[in-house]
Amino acid sequence: MRAAAGHTARPVAGVLRKDVTVQVAAHRKPRQRSLGRNTARTAATLALAGAATATAFDGTGNAEPQLTPTQVKAKVDKLYQEAETATEKYNGAKEQADTTQRRLNSLRDETARKQDKLNSAREALGSYAAAQYREGGIDPAWQLALSSDPDQYLDGATFAERAGERQAGAVTRVRQQLREIEQLRGAARIELKSLRSRQAELKRQKKTITGKLAEARSLLARLTPAQRAQATGDGTAPGRASRSASDARADLEQAGSTAAPGTRAAAAVAYAYQKLGSPYVWGATGPDAFDCSGLVQAAYRSAGVSLPRTTYTQINAGRRVSRSELQPGDLVFFYSGISHVGIYVGNGRMIHAPNPSAPVRLAPIDQMPFAGATRVA
Repeated sequence: MRAAAGHTARPVAGVLRKDVTVQVAAHRKPRQRSLGRNTARTAATLALAGAATATAFDGTGNAEPQLTPTQVKAKVDKLYQEAETATEKYNGAKEQADTTQRRLNSLRDETARKQDKLNSAREALGSYAAAQYREGGIDPAWQLALSSDPDQYLDGATFAERAGERQAGAVTRVRQQLREIEQLRGAARIELKSLRSRQAELKRQKKTITGKLAEARSLLARLTPAQRAQATGDGTAPGRASRSASDARADLEQAGSTAAPGTRAAAAVAYAYQKLGSPYVWGATGPDAFDCSGLVQAAYRSAGVSLPRTTYTQINAGRRVSRSELQPGDLVFFYSGISHVGIYVGNGRMIHAPNPSAPVRLAPIDQMPFAGATRVA
């Protein structure tokens, strides 16, 4: 009985041990699940915190402090001025590129003409050489001896000698033409290199301009329409621009014949009035859109006066006048880098193409730093 009892006790103990093991395992499992849930919550919290931190770093979560309309206007004005400086550099590079392209085209045309002339001369020399080859198989002394008419032969020989001298001159001219063509090709290579440099400059300035304008648009997009009108200086009610133009024309007529220094200046001013409301487009010279120097150039072109393309060359295109001497038709320039220009129309006002946020308009010359004035007609 003891042995049986002892034998019976071991399975019981085994069962007990198995039950304990099961209970321990069962006890651990829920704790692991609970730890898993905590870990998931912790991971989620860390992930959100990380996302918030990353967002703060890339500037999309914690936005930069809200700018006031006045601050936006200051930043936008600076961007527009920088873009206009780049625009004038672009205009200058384009003018030079166009001039270089015309020179290159002229060189290529001249080279083609000389090449045609050279080809004709070569054909003539080729015919002469072929004839000499055909007739040169017999020594001239034998030709004389075998000739049935020696006098006629001698006359022919004299003619051939003179013809040979003429052909020698032709050869000299061909060689000269070859040298000229090579010189033209060398000049064309130089012009082509210059053109590519100008085109690279155009690309750089265009990138600068578009970047500045895009940044300005982004800033303005944050504002309400009313704030945007304040920031761009366009606080006029609908129809105000046309009434201002009428008022300015009346002022010009009221001033009499002394309002403009000459008929060409008056014609340029009249053209500028006609273009009020036209859009600003950088690099444009009309007739439907303009940048600042493009408007000035187009206005005087309509009056029969040819002006350079850029602000920094236009200021030297006429006689400098002081601010106190201003008359309608004078060109007024702004900023230290001479990056903006308008046409003075009297009473302290000008017509100018301001920037992409505003069309061609009337404006006081006091709204920008005055840099000088020029009278071109």
